[in-house]
Amino acid sequence: MYHKINFFKFKKLIPIALIFLVANQAHAEGFSKHSPISFQVKEPITGSVKDQEGSAIEGAKITVVETGETATTDASGNFTISANIGQALSISYEGYTTQILKISGSSVSVSLKSKKGATSIEEVTLVGYGSQKKSDVTGAISQLKAANFKEGMNISVDNLMQGKVAGVRIVQTSGEPGAGVNVSIRGIGSIRSGSTPLFVVDGVPLNNDPVSASSPDFGLGNTAAKNPLNFLNTSDIESITVLKDASAAAIYGARGSNGVVLVTTKRGKKGEPLFTYDTYLGFSSVIKKLDLLTADEYRAAGIDKSYDHGGNTDWQDEIYRNAVSSNHSVSFSKATDTGSYFASLSHMDQDGIVLNSSFKRTTARINAEESFLDDKRLKVKVNLTASDIRETGIPNGGTAGSDGQLIIHALMANPTRSVYDENGNYTNFNMNAHYNPLYLLSVYQDKTNTFRVLGNTEATLRIIPGLNYKFNLGIDRSLSERNTTMFPNITDRSPKGIYSQANLDAYNILLEHYLTYDFSLGRHNFNWLAGFSYQKFKATATYWGVRNFLAQGAGIPPEINPGYSGDVFIPQPGTDQENELQSYFGRVNYNFDKKYFLTASLRADGSTRFGDNNKYGYFPSVAVGWTISNENFLKGNPVINELKLRASWGQTGNQEVQNKITKPSYSLAASAGYYLYDNLNLINGVLINRTAYPDLKWETVEQSNIGLDFSLLKNKLYGSLEYYNKSTKDAILRIPSPVLSPTPMIWRNSDGTIKNKGIEFSLGYEIIKNENFTWNLDVNGATVNNKITGLPVSEIYSGSVSGPGLSGVTANVYKNGYQAGSFYMYHYLGIDANGKYIYEDVDGDGTIGQKDKKIFEGPIPKFTFGINSYMKYKKFDFSFSFIGQTGGYLVNNTALDLNINNLASDRNVLKNFYDSGASFTNQPQLSSLYLEKSDFIRLNNVRLGYTFDINQLKFLKSINLYVSAQNLLTITSYTGYDPLVDTSKQVEGNQSLGIDYTTYPSAKTFILGATVKF
Repeated sequence: MYHKINFFKFKKLIPIALIFLVANQAHAEGFSKHSPISFQVKEPITGSVKDQEGSAIEGAKITVVETGETATTDASGNFTISANIGQALSISYEGYTTQILKISGSSVSVSLKSKKGATSIEEVTLVGYGSQKKSDVTGAISQLKAANFKEGMNISVDNLMQGKVAGVRIVQTSGEPGAGVNVSIRGIGSIRSGSTPLFVVDGVPLNNDPVSASSPDFGLGNTAAKNPLNFLNTSDIESITVLKDASAAAIYGARGSNGVVLVTTKRGKKGEPLFTYDTYLGFSSVIKKLDLLTADEYRAAGIDKSYDHGGNTDWQDEIYRNAVSSNHSVSFSKATDTGSYFASLSHMDQDGIVLNSSFKRTTARINAEESFLDDKRLKVKVNLTASDIRETGIPNGGTAGSDGQLIIHALMANPTRSVYDENGNYTNFNMNAHYNPLYLLSVYQDKTNTFRVLGNTEATLRIIPGLNYKFNLGIDRSLSERNTTMFPNITDRSPKGIYSQANLDAYNILLEHYLTYDFSLGRHNFNWLAGFSYQKFKATATYWGVRNFLAQGAGIPPEINPGYSGDVFIPQPGTDQENELQSYFGRVNYNFDKKYFLTASLRADGSTRFGDNNKYGYFPSVAVGWTISNENFLKGNPVINELKLRASWGQTGNQEVQNKITKPSYSLAASAGYYLYDNLNLINGVLINRTAYPDLKWETVEQSNIGLDFSLLKNKLYGSLEYYNKSTKDAILRIPSPVLSPTPMIWRNSDGTIKNKGIEFSLGYEIIKNENFTWNLDVNGATVNNKITGLPVSEIYSGSVSGPGLSGVTANVYKNGYQAGSFYMYHYLGIDANGKYIYEDVDGDGTIGQKDKKIFEGPIPKFTFGINSYMKYKKFDFSFSFIGQTGGYLVNNTALDLNINNLASDRNVLKNFYDSGASFTNQPQLSSLYLEKSDFIRLNNVRLGYTFDINQLKFLKSINLYVSAQNLLTITSYTGYDPLVDTSKQVEGNQSLGIDYTTYPSAKTFILGATVKF
């Protein structure tokens, strides 16, 4: 019986062995029919493939000429293949000359030479959880490399992308150093959940929530959240890759709806060790001044004589300054046969153009990679960056009313007032809600310290040739403390003094496991990816403060010793937020003969933010590509060098909503109380604050994309063309509850859809290229057509407007058939014979009321563009870039606060309002009078440099000296400080769009800099 069982098992192995032999035969397609069969024992041959500069080439194909067996190099350029000593290897990679190498030992090293005129279509680009040759990519992906980042005063990553990627719009919320930036890719896709893309730094997805503490409102408004990306030293960045369509971004599932930005930092390169010192000195000033009445013009305007205070002050000149900034960065990099190393240290010190504002950042980074075990089987990478940021701010919060901000105080200040009185003290305006702006600055202090560490460890184990297991453990930790003081003062804003300390402790932890498998069967090439990801986010915020303390300069400031004087209080309750994501993902890349491509991916995301009935969301994508230029009928074509057609479809998600909104919420309140006992004491009852909704799920973005990549005229003309159609479904809204619900409002998914569609193009031309002179020109542009359909409510309002008598007035409306955030206001027609404003009487009842408001075109530009050029003549280099937009509008809420009525109340006014002949008695109303086009074209950056090659000093490689200017020239009809602005004025969490309210102005900057390489 024992022998029978074994014999039976042996018989079952026979067909398995036959299948194995057939598979091996298929795998060896291309085997020469005339070659004799060799029974010599094969051995593993290891090797590495580099380019001419010593950098690893990933994806190079290795073929044993005699047998047809193939292998592919990994991310470090290494490969292993079975072959015999004496056989030959063919090493090929697109854009490089194929090399034939005879095997003389068990280890080989190859250096491939680049073909003349190789273009960007042949480069390796990052994709989610890996990389591909750009010729193999089927999604809409744009990549910027360090060479695209011209030296300038760039605080954060998003500044580096401005004007360089089609379809990516970057708008500052404020010109304050380190301020927040709104980044949108292919339009606005959500009403409540934001439009910021997912940023992934060295494989760690970041949380878009603020990482610096926010201060309570002392009547001066809360300042806008700082940019969470400003902790990175931009000199450390090697590349930025933007995943725009759903095919590229779907691998990130529930957070990919707004696109994904992959940021990769620098590593050591093969060759001699490199030590680099970068430094610059910058001089900044306000980009423009608003045209207000001067003291003489104010006096001549026919004002009340009591409003002439005898002075002559330009209040804009008093609060703005010529600011000086400096930056120093040193880095060291080296690569060896087994690993690479990069380390850097930097310090930036930037003064803001408004007095008392500044940004100081110190960063340190180390990136290390090393190989272990036999044939570099195990590779370990460590990325670690730490930053310490110290900021000082001004009272200029976007949530303040018409009287609570420094800049509006300065703009409204009567120009006949003086800064100081006859005793040398700050002049007291003696007005309610309107103060001397210099005095306000003197009694206000705002200091924020933020320490952030981002790091990850990544280990890659080669199980068999082509099959790799990767483990990634990351952590992102931020600690922030903000101290805000309003000393005792003569205003009606906390006149007895108030101090608060806000603390934020935030972190996220990432744990990932995934397998990748690269293999080829003849002309069939496969790449498989399967993985698991877990990420936990936690943030704790606490607040405490004191009030009613000693005057400024007397005793110990509360910031140093808050217990010395004053009454302790809690300015606002603390918070403790936590949420988790658990994900499974997979992707298959297939191409046949480098002509026909297929990519399919699926991610399943589970989130604690969503209802019990919808814990998991599923996000699929599929894309195909056809490299037409590889077909026989186009090979050797003198005009078309590269031509590729792509098409994709996919779904991504948006989970950027508050935690626990699917859960019920209760509180004890007297309003729900009752009298239980005979003593008639009121017992608090249970009040329902939030209705449970266990069916809540992700907003889903469905996107289709058709793209064409090309390279023409011997690779001199190159670019891409894209058409996209993007729809956001299942919008998460806080809308009226169904009948008999315990609360009037409920969080739920609605049937509303936000549609964005348009065309993008990127076009580059190598105008001149010879030994002495190189000139490249790149142009990109994008259109967007945005529309809302299917909302279950008639309209949703947002965009609160500030101004006297305008409490509760909103400027934005979300309504079916219109662009997201369209403007809703009275239609201004002109001025009558008495100087009174005329508004359109829409309903014809003879009076102007709420029913006479109209919907106007919205804030989203219909076309955005960028122009970038680089020239090099011998040792000189020159570059410039333009950015621009057309088809959008802004509500100039600053102008609304500077309306003609100010002349009747001892305040200043915009000169064009006075010149219009309007009556001083006109009351401010939100109307199209304050609606302006945001069209502009800007010379965003210009740079001239010269490189000295130091041949006499062996330790010094080169010195590059340069001068640069930013925001040098803006052509626009917009009358505010800057048309590229967006002040956050949201209402009940609904996004506000296209409102400019006394925003900290942008600056034009001149820079002197140097880069020294040792």
